[in-house]
Amino acid sequence: MDTLGGAEFAPAQTYLNTSTCGLLPRRTVEAVKLLAEQNASGRPDGSGSFEAVAAARAGFARLAGVGADRVAVGGSVSVHVGLIAASLPTEAEVLYPEGEFSSVMTPFAVRGDLRTRSAPLERLADAVRPGTALVAFSSVQSADGRVADLAAIREAAAAHGARTLVDATQSAGWLPLDAGACDYTVTGGFKYLLCPRGASFLTVTEDAQDSLTPLHAGWCAGDDPYASTYGPVEHLAGDARRYDEPPAFLAYHGAEQSLALLREIGVDTVHAHVTTLARRFLDGVVASGYEAVGGGSPIVSVRGLGHLVPRLAEAGVVTAERAGNLRVSFHLYNSTADADRALDVLTALAGRG
Repeated sequence: MDTLGGAEFAPAQTYLNTSTCGLLPRRTVEAVKLLAEQNASGRPDGSGSFEAVAAARAGFARLAGVGADRVAVGGSVSVHVGLIAASLPTEAEVLYPEGEFSSVMTPFAVRGDLRTRSAPLERLADAVRPGTALVAFSSVQSADGRVADLAAIREAAAAHGARTLVDATQSAGWLPLDAGACDYTVTGGFKYLLCPRGASFLTVTEDAQDSLTPLHAGWCAGDDPYASTYGPVEHLAGDARRYDEPPAFLAYHGAEQSLALLREIGVDTVHAHVTTLARRFLDGVVASGYEAVGGGSPIVSVRGLGHLVPRLAEAGVVTAERAGNLRVSFHLYNSTADADRALDVLTALAGRG
């Protein structure tokens, strides 16, 4: 199976670490370089373009299945989650999966006046109960690639009057996303969306917007930003843009290009590609006698082999260690040759090949 994206990517080694950081397409690198050069030379347009931000917002909205008016832009998942955490009343209960990524959990925990509770991911829907205010979870687990049962969790939350917060950082870009079915979604752009660090996205349903205060609103969140530069902003944007953080323009000039590339290729095409590669690698790992978690996502976690990550890197195979395990993650720039090479190197290092 060949790579997708053609000449947009030219990794110098076998790169299987998108769950840590995705590779930037060439068009994205060129957009960032152009803005940096314009800024360095004092060009009038060197400060950055809100048109590029709007294009990135619209690009993400198309991938997320919502209108651009439901999307806010920012710089990190934890800031988006912190905004949501601040909106909850005292003693509200937040439910999340055991071992969830810290940025999804910590903003609720540090408040000190909320009730937090966890349950195994596979039983998260069953753990929703009367009095649960919010269920916060990743659609795909960062540590091992397990995929949440979004439909069951949403159904359970709705039955008990709870809102849902989904972190799509490890899924947006390869897994179709219906952000409109969730009260909130948060997505870091620098992994499977192939964006530079500093681009992240928050979606808010119209109903959820009624109880979400734009605590970090500044002039960029004004209905007319350039008429909102001095004094308190009198008229905030009437849609999710009121939750915008001031954009990191270098990141968003790049994000515009990355999201356009993903649209050209198609999320369904990427999904078929990456899950096929992950299954090929997983089957090989299991056939070699190792215990692994995977299936249904581009991520495969091999139990107890995290210590081999540095040696794999020395052999030109870039992976990651998470919770003592070896984590391998595939994206559109990977091929069957990458999967097979990773398996060959792994088995050789582990003394079984």
